[in-house]
Amino acid sequence: MNRISISNNQTIPLRDIPVLDYDDFLEMNIKMLERAESHCVNYYGFRWKHGIKLICCIAHDREHSIHLSSAEISTHGGALPSFTARNLAFQGFERELAENFGLSYTDHPWLKPLRYAFNRTDRSKTIANHPFYRIDSEELHEVGVGPIHAGIIEPGHFRFICNGEQILHLDIQLGYQHRGIESLLVSRKKPLERVTIAESIAGDTVVGHSLAFVNLWESLCGFDPPEELQLSRTLALELERMAIHTGDLSAICTDIAYQLGSAVFGRLRTPLINFMQEWCGNRLAKGLIRVGGSHFPFNGSLAQRLGHLLDAYEPALTEMFDEMKSLPTVLARLEKTGVVTREQAASIGAVGMVARTSGIDRDIRESHPFGLFRRTVHQPIIKHHGDVYSRTQLRKEEIAQSARYAREWLRNIPVPATRTDAPGRPAAGAFAISLVEGWRGEICHCAVTDDAGELLHYKVKDPSFHNWLAVALAVRNNEISDFPICNKSFNLSYCGHDL
Repeated sequence: MNRISISNNQTIPLRDIPVLDYDDFLEMNIKMLERAESHCVNYYGFRWKHGIKLICCIAHDREHSIHLSSAEISTHGGALPSFTARNLAFQGFERELAENFGLSYTDHPWLKPLRYAFNRTDRSKTIANHPFYRIDSEELHEVGVGPIHAGIIEPGHFRFICNGEQILHLDIQLGYQHRGIESLLVSRKKPLERVTIAESIAGDTVVGHSLAFVNLWESLCGFDPPEELQLSRTLALELERMAIHTGDLSAICTDIAYQLGSAVFGRLRTPLINFMQEWCGNRLAKGLIRVGGSHFPFNGSLAQRLGHLLDAYEPALTEMFDEMKSLPTVLARLEKTGVVTREQAASIGAVGMVARTSGIDRDIRESHPFGLFRRTVHQPIIKHHGDVYSRTQLRKEEIAQSARYAREWLRNIPVPATRTDAPGRPAAGAFAISLVEGWRGEICHCAVTDDAGELLHYKVKDPSFHNWLAVALAVRNNEISDFPICNKSFNLSYCGHDL
């Protein structure tokens, strides 16, 4: 057998993942991606024996399965044929492998650094000498934006090549902030330390990343969380989606100078995050998601409070959104701006909002369900124009969908179990994977343990990893004045990418 198929949040012995010759490994995984319902959720490597062990994880969304395969290569074996030359969705994965381990490829289209990670193999490659794409022309000019931005946006550099006001090309350079997240998750030994690190991967995705870690760790330990934990975790995830989407609607209005929408959507975000503070003491939900239990169980009193909040929130949001979309001046800035076509989204392996607003049905809540979504019939919201307005509409409709789920779950608050066994030790010599549909899209955490059950390697993938290239594609042939609204309509994470 040249691959093994598992489900989301499943742990298997590492030895059960077939090891293939590299050429066969490449051919098989490229072949699997010829099916539209398949996509790569992770492809990475780690030090193994005297070389590098590569693991590729291909999700089949209709079969609700994840196909795993591996290859073992030497760091001194010469240049390899690249996956990227056959499928562009691998470009970031292979750039990371080259940066981390010094791998080279015979036919990768552009093997520039991905993150400038602190532990990269070639320290001579620095941000100061980043190889920006250039066009020699007396008629074109370059515009640099960042890395230091106004307000609270994170650091990233954007280099535009323009013909007058028209953008011909955008090169996005990241790598300005590193915390060594993956190394810290291995070196820290206590689950509490590790989940605290996980919830700090991206400050606006506390629930998403901490849930991915907790699901993975409990899978490694053979722990099945009780119903009340499933409720609180899934509910928190959807409340995070609602809060961030609402804040993004405010930010989109800000970028087109629609001050009423900016103020009202911003005000409507506040009660949602204040509810999280009432629930667990932190407006971003830090401290809520923990391995094997919760210090802040969800109860009937909180359910009543949330129901009243939604009664006030939903009609106010709908009224403001209907007003906004009725204005020609608003629609003129949003419609047909920053388009990502279905073909482009598919070619780069886009996930989350970017995929769904370009007509691709890709949502982990449906394809690889977890938590309460294992018994909730979820129908992803799909848009087909791939523009800023589609990404705006999707936010509003997903807010309404999440609120509907919340009301449904609040009808039946489970009684806390009288006794819950704490998770045991992680399985030894094992591989585990966890997928969560965060508000941006697909989050993937993978872990490998050694023969003593200690973490040998931990891999984190934020949806921004896939989708930053979509921003560069979206702005082509737009005016440079439209870049802020294009960028905000994606609202990708810099720290979630850099780690």
